[in-house]
Amino acid sequence: MNTLGTTTPTTGEKALRINVDAGRYGTFAEIGAGQEVARWFFHVGGAAGTVAKTISAYDTAVSDALYGPAERYVSRQRLLAMLDREYVRLRQQLYERRDGRVAFFVFADTVATRSYSHPQDGHGWIGVRFEATPLSDPSDVIVHAYFFDKDPARQQEAVGILGVNLLHAAVYDHAVPTALIGSLMDGLERERVEIDVVTFSGPAFAGFDGRLASLELVERGYTDAIMLASDGTVVQPSEVLHKRPILVERGSFRPPTNATLDVLESARDRFLREPDLEGADPVVLLEMTLRSLTGGDGVDHRDFLDRAEVLHALGHHVLISRSQRNFGLVEVLSRYSRSRIGIALGVPMLRAMIDDQYYDDLPGGQLEAIGRFFKNGVKLYVYPTIDDPTSGVIVTAETMTVPSTMRHLYGHLLENRRIESLERYDPANLTIRTRDVLTRLARGDSTWEAAVPADVAKIIRERNLFGYRSQGEYHE
Repeated sequence: MNTLGTTTPTTGEKALRINVDAGRYGTFAEIGAGQEVARWFFHVGGAAGTVAKTISAYDTAVSDALYGPAERYVSRQRLLAMLDREYVRLRQQLYERRDGRVAFFVFADTVATRSYSHPQDGHGWIGVRFEATPLSDPSDVIVHAYFFDKDPARQQEAVGILGVNLLHAAVYDHAVPTALIGSLMDGLERERVEIDVVTFSGPAFAGFDGRLASLELVERGYTDAIMLASDGTVVQPSEVLHKRPILVERGSFRPPTNATLDVLESARDRFLREPDLEGADPVVLLEMTLRSLTGGDGVDHRDFLDRAEVLHALGHHVLISRSQRNFGLVEVLSRYSRSRIGIALGVPMLRAMIDDQYYDDLPGGQLEAIGRFFKNGVKLYVYPTIDDPTSGVIVTAETMTVPSTMRHLYGHLLENRRIESLERYDPANLTIRTRDVLTRLARGDSTWEAAVPADVAKIIRERNLFGYRSQGEYHE
């Protein structure tokens, strides 16, 4: 049963529904996992009414001749080339014969599944280009997925199920993109498949913000993290992070303050001087947890878009993850890069990180959490703070109070420079607290503007973000 209490159709029922729909006709182009999607349409019967052509171009020379050369054959670029070529051919060859009565589609996938020569988990790009109605301009739905079954045949089966789900959802659920996303994992379990990218384009999705589709993947638990590039486009994390050093700052960014950005800049200056970077250009990420976006009524989508708008305007990549704990974030990032990972944070967050009350549910408790966090050369870059503005005493990673149970381990991490204080900081930023800035903004106290960069204040005012209203709109 699905969330609406109705019976979810099986994979075969979905394929048959398309087969008996006289208004749909299309091509299947599949590389890397057999013709697992097309097979479903032949298996259930009636495929003559749906399938114009199936093609599998396995030899690289043949694939290049059809779709052009590619640096990587399992990539978004290869998938788009397949959709482009097959859609043009389909329209050229069949448009007049179908006399405007049929809405065409092209399904394509390029997948690397587990095999004797490729023992790793499988992954692939899967997409549909479809006409919502006959003669309409086409729209695209594109997905990236990982396949975790140890048996190659099971991975191929998962590709087939996911492909049928995607085509069925694109054809019949495109008017409600959240429903489309919700049906992608029908008949599959998260232990078998992870979907970390879904993008929409074309007239069928006019007015829908594609960033919300990515957030939906995290909300539903289809993936542990999604990534938005600095220009706001949805990207698969490994497209940006693969083999590159990563510097990340966690926060709510509601809004990003002078302190927020100075922490990041100071940490980046120090990160670039790490000997093992050897001139490599690191990826700088700002990461928000799903929990930080969640209120009493669930995830606040408007609030998410507000934060994303500001961070993109500042030119930063954004990661949204389900990892409430820091070691969970490190484990997510380590999937995409084995290079150095740096975490930029302030003393208040460091205090919370070493507080053992947060690790009671772990078999190894605090020690397990610390061990999982600091593997693979992870390092903390710590910005100081002032706890008491009256005294003005600056607290650093070296001078902060540490629980007695952590003193020896903490001292070891300091001595081996796995935790390091940032020497460059602006004293004016040390008493800034994001919640205080947001409170002042919400009540119309214009002093909030002094606590954020001028560009951020301008964006907030112009776009009325975070509940901002002009001074004249506030009433007691």
